[in-house]
Amino acid sequence: MSAIQVLPDLLISQIAAGEVVERPASVLKELLENSLDSGATEIQVLLEGGGIARIQVEDNGGGIAGDEFTLALARHATSKIRSLEDLEAVGSLGFRGEALASIASVARVTLTSRTGGSPHAHTLNSEGPVSGSVEPAARQPGTTVTVADLYFNTPARRKFLRTEATEFGHCEGVFQRVALARPDVAFLLKHNGRVSAHYRAQTVGERVAAILGKEFSAASLPVEAEAGTLALRGFAGAPQAARSRADQQYFFVNGRYVRDRLLSHAVREAYSDVLHGDRQPAYALFLELDPRGVDVNVHPAKTEVRFRDSRSIHQFIFHAVKRALSPAAGQAPVAYAQVDALDRTLAPRPAYAPYQPGLGVEQPVAAYQSMFSNVAAATVPPAPGAAAPAPLPLPRTSRPDAPPLGYALAQLHGVYILAQNEAGLVLVDMHAAHERIVYEKMRRSLDAGALQRQALLVPAMFQADSVEVATAEEQQAALDTLGFEVGVASPTTLAVRAVPAALAGGDLPALARSVLADLREFGATEALATRRDELLSTMACHAAVRANRILSVPEMNALLREMEETERSGSCNHGRPTWYQLSMADLDRLFLRGR
Repeated sequence: MSAIQVLPDLLISQIAAGEVVERPASVLKELLENSLDSGATEIQVLLEGGGIARIQVEDNGGGIAGDEFTLALARHATSKIRSLEDLEAVGSLGFRGEALASIASVARVTLTSRTGGSPHAHTLNSEGPVSGSVEPAARQPGTTVTVADLYFNTPARRKFLRTEATEFGHCEGVFQRVALARPDVAFLLKHNGRVSAHYRAQTVGERVAAILGKEFSAASLPVEAEAGTLALRGFAGAPQAARSRADQQYFFVNGRYVRDRLLSHAVREAYSDVLHGDRQPAYALFLELDPRGVDVNVHPAKTEVRFRDSRSIHQFIFHAVKRALSPAAGQAPVAYAQVDALDRTLAPRPAYAPYQPGLGVEQPVAAYQSMFSNVAAATVPPAPGAAAPAPLPLPRTSRPDAPPLGYALAQLHGVYILAQNEAGLVLVDMHAAHERIVYEKMRRSLDAGALQRQALLVPAMFQADSVEVATAEEQQAALDTLGFEVGVASPTTLAVRAVPAALAGGDLPALARSVLADLREFGATEALATRRDELLSTMACHAAVRANRILSVPEMNALLREMEETERSGSCNHGRPTWYQLSMADLDRLFLRGR
C-alpha cells in the first residue's frame, strides 16, 4: 500500500473539474451564471463544434479589475462570499470560486474584462496549468471569457463527449433555462456562426412563450401567490398541455434552476385531481424566499437545494398551484376530469350501443380490421421448440365452446366493454386490453427478428428541439431495429417516414418523441437490452385504441377473442387489470335477491 501524500494542485483542480465540468453545457452554465452575477443586461454566447471546440460568453456586466485578474482563475477565489454567514444566505448564482479554475485546468481559457472606471481592458491567457501574464486590451466595459479545446489535456474525458449536435443540444438547453430565469436580460446564442436563439429583454410571459412555445402559452394558467417572505409566480399548464415526458418542467428558486423532489412532488400533488395516469404536467414556476431559508450548497452543480422548513414550502406551492388550476380561482372552467393518461378528448361520450342477439364470434368488420390488422400482420408464429405461453387466468367455463370472456353486450362511456359470460358480467377496459395485445405481438415479432415496418405515404412531420434532432441522427441503427425511419427535415423538424406496422394508426409524432427520449436517456445499447420491454410498452400504449372510440359489437367480440389468445392478458403493461368479473352471485348480493 502506497504512502499518503498531498496531491498536486493541477490534479486537485482536474478532480474538481470532473464534478463541475461534466460537458460543454456545464461550462456554459457556469459562465452564464457569472455574467448574471456581474449585473449584465446583455449576454452573447458563441459556440463552435457544439461547445467542444469553443465557448465564448460576452457580457456588459461590472467587469473584473486588472489587479484581480490572477485571482480570477485561482481556486476558491470569489467576490461573492466572505464568511459562513454569507454562505448561509447566498443571493448570487455562483459562490464557491471553483468554476473558472476548474475550467482552466482542462481547457484553453482567455479572459478579457474591463470595469466601468478603468481606462482600458485587461486580458489573460491560460492553458491547463500554465497562465500567461496580464496584458492590456481593448474592450467596452464588461467581460469576455473564451474556452477552447475542452479536455485537450485529458483525452480520456474527451472520449466521453457525444457528437457535436448532441453537445450543442445540451448547451441550448442550459441557455434556455438561464434565459427563462432572467427575462429582464437580453440573450443571443450563435452556433458555428449562425444565430440559434435571440431573446430581447421582455416580460416573464413573453419569455415563457418564446422558450416553451405558443401551444404552452395558450394552454397555461397564471400562478401568483404570496405568504410572508414566500412568493410564487409563473405559469402552470392546463391538463390539455400535459406531456408524456417531464421535459417542460421548469422550477426556479431565487432565480436558480433546480431539480428538487420536494418541489416536483408539491406540483404533482396539485395536479392530482385534474391529471391522471403517467401524463406529466408542464410548468414554469419561480419561487422567491429569504436566502437564509434555503441551502444551495448541497450539490456540485448547484441544481439541488435543501429547505429549512420543507413542509411549509411544500404546502405553499401545493395550494398556490392548486388554486391556479381550479375554476374557482377565476379561470375559465375546464372539464379536467375528462383528461387522463388515455388522452381522452373533451368530446361528448358516445351513445349507448344496444345488445344485438346472434352476434358472437363473427369476423371483425372493416373498422375493427383497420384497428387490429396491422398487429396481426406484424405477428410471427413462435419459433420451433419454443415453450407454449402460460395458461391465461381467464374465467372457467363448463362448455369447451363457451368463450371465457363471453360475448359483448355494449360499450360504456367509450371506455369499457360489457360482456356476458357463463358466470355473469365481464367488464373490460378496452385500452388496457388492446395495449397488452399489441405489446405481446410486438415483443414476439422483435424476438423473432421479424418486426414488420410500414412506410408512410405522407411523412408525419413534427417540431423537434436540437437534442431530439441529434438523437434521431445518432440512433438510426436503434430506430431501424425498432421499425422506425425518422429523418431530419430541417434543423427544427423531424419526419417520421416509416413505423412498425402495428403502430401505423397511432399518434406518430408523440410516439417518436417518446422513443427518442428513451434512446437519449439510456442509450441505444441499454434501451434495446435491459429497457427493451419498457420501450415496447411505450410504443404499445401509443398504438392502443383510445377511449371514446366507438366500437361495434363485432369489434368488441373480436377484441375479447384476442384477449383470450394473448399471454398475460389479465393486466396491461403498466400493471392495471384489463378485465373484472362480476358473477351472478355478486349481482344478486348487490340487489338483495334471495333475501
